[in-house]
Amino acid sequence: MNDNQSEKCSELGTTTHIILRSSDSTTGQIIEQADNDDQLIELWLHGRPKNTQRGYRKEVDRFSDNVNKQLRSVKLIDLQAFADHLGQSLKPSSVHRAISAVKSLLAFGHRLGYLQFDVGRALKLQGFRDELSERIISETEVLRIISLEPNPRNRAILLTFYAGGFRVSEICAMKWRHLQKRDSTGQITVFAKRDKTRSVLMPKSVWEALTSLRGDSPLDAPVFRSRKKGHLCESAVWRVVKKATKRAGIPKDVSCHWFRHCHGSHALDRGAPIHLVQATLGHSSIATTGRYLHARPTDSSGNYLPLG
Repeated sequence: MNDNQSEKCSELGTTTHIILRSSDSTTGQIIEQADNDDQLIELWLHGRPKNTQRGYRKEVDRFSDNVNKQLRSVKLIDLQAFADHLGQSLKPSSVHRAISAVKSLLAFGHRLGYLQFDVGRALKLQGFRDELSERIISETEVLRIISLEPNPRNRAILLTFYAGGFRVSEICAMKWRHLQKRDSTGQITVFAKRDKTRSVLMPKSVWEALTSLRGDSPLDAPVFRSRKKGHLCESAVWRVVKKATKRAGIPKDVSCHWFRHCHGSHALDRGAPIHLVQATLGHSSIATTGRYLHARPTDSSGNYLPLG
């Protein structure tokens, strides 16, 4: 490395240091962005969706309990030991999610200047088998779950899950002002994950099931009301899905999110354009939507072999 290159690298290092740690221009003093681990975690979680915050905090708390030391003292061997510990009791996908959360926090702390090194960067995430196909039930099973639900509100919830591919948080947050009439049907507009707004056109039968619930409810009233007239909580909606699945005799641990997977897979199976499914589900990348094609292929090169 010549003197000129060395000087440029030195300047880059100084500039990076200033950007990450906000030097005070009047005193030259470095302004710390976080005083302790708890404050760093709050900064890291700030602005994320509530469900994401809850999930990330759970994983970070589990990591903190396991290593029992401050983040500034964490070494690579601590991360490796934590990953091995999780692997003894969790599925590979759950281990991947937990380690990803911890790595994200450590990278954030390093970028902010709170941590001297990003030790998580050296930890390689292990791959895992994609289980998406196991969370997609047949059209017949979905329709059986919906048709056997006797409660009009709960049946409308199940219909809306399937027809719109909505997340449970979106279902719980729906107000009547989010529903707009469109000729003989209507659309639902939701404020979704990653601060994106999307509008989904409902089939006529689903729209009618929804609007029959309204009565004289004002625009700001929840579409799916609890007994106390407020928004249903997510755990209550989960119970609706669990009971409906059991009533239909489906021997699987169906969750709210399975209806979203079924929407994507069944729509593609029936010839819906992939970009339309992407827009309906609110996927940032069409590759995410494409997972449904790989999860339930409609053909195989094996069918072209001389096997009869």
